[in-house]
Amino acid sequence: MQYRTLGRTGVQVSTLVLGAMNFGALGRTTQDEVNAMVDAALDGGVNLIDTADMYGQGESEEMVGKAIAGRRDDIVLATKANMPMGDERNHQGSSRRWLVTALDDSLRRLGVDHVDLYQIHRWDPSTSDEETLSALTDLQRAGKIRYFGSSTFPAYRIVQAEWAARENHLSRYVTEQPSYSILQRGIEGHVLPVTEQYGLGVLVWSPLASGWLSGAIREGKEIATSRSAIMPQRFDTAIASNRARLDAVEQLAKVADQAGLTLIQLALGFVTAHPAVTSAIIGPRTMDHLHSQLAAADTVLSADVLDAIDGIVAPGVDLAAHEKFDTPPALLDAALRRR
Repeated sequence: MQYRTLGRTGVQVSTLVLGAMNFGALGRTTQDEVNAMVDAALDGGVNLIDTADMYGQGESEEMVGKAIAGRRDDIVLATKANMPMGDERNHQGSSRRWLVTALDDSLRRLGVDHVDLYQIHRWDPSTSDEETLSALTDLQRAGKIRYFGSSTFPAYRIVQAEWAARENHLSRYVTEQPSYSILQRGIEGHVLPVTEQYGLGVLVWSPLASGWLSGAIREGKEIATSRSAIMPQRFDTAIASNRARLDAVEQLAKVADQAGLTLIQLALGFVTAHPAVTSAIIGPRTMDHLHSQLAAADTVLSADVLDAIDGIVAPGVDLAAHEKFDTPPALLDAALRRR
């Protein structure tokens, strides 16, 4: 396992992060299975675990808490808030009112007195940066969080938040968690230059592109992954963007074979090769998934392999741009583009 400094915090973290989204009902994993995966990940050198309150409406946090009991101090623990937790309209977002409550709920479920990294799951356009940053700064000073970060923020919102922190003498976001893979490279053109400029750590999610780069999706093979059952439209190869992804996967598989790597090693080695990226979040659902992903822990891609990848999916290109989560609201709502 390789280790890198998380932004400018001085904290050393593994280049692979254990993501807990599939723990519980979504991944159909039991507590015993979660315990085993956490044990194996820590034995493999992983020292950062990432979860969120909305994963299973708190179930993931509860399972992580039980799995790490007795060894909290050896783990860099990260969670997130902002997404809806139930039907109550104020049980979501980035207001002080909700973040204070949400963090206490997360700490209770995790069975800890603090988290190392508390992340705002999505940018909340209805809440000012000053409101959110002041609440996070107070929670930090209270000792309930060590650092805080953003997740899937558009580049201009990262800049705005950095400015607001400086202008109002508040603590700043020290990390960003964007989606990034060989098939979705758009952040190379906007988010990653900004995180480098401000010295943010970057923990990328979906490095296997929702399973497209897992090796389970190939030409002539029925697509029967757990994700395809949930979101079939994202895997229908009659759709042009999905056809483009499948074509790219076939070419990438040849590059991996020639380099003596699995497709998973190629995919994870690619995202962690970018100088702006600190770590890649893996989200195993089974022990087999975990072992296949931990096998990429020491993968270093040569310049020739990286050049070959660039020839298949050009730098800064998203093959499925419509699936991005950091699109400015005005591009999604016509009313915001017209007077």
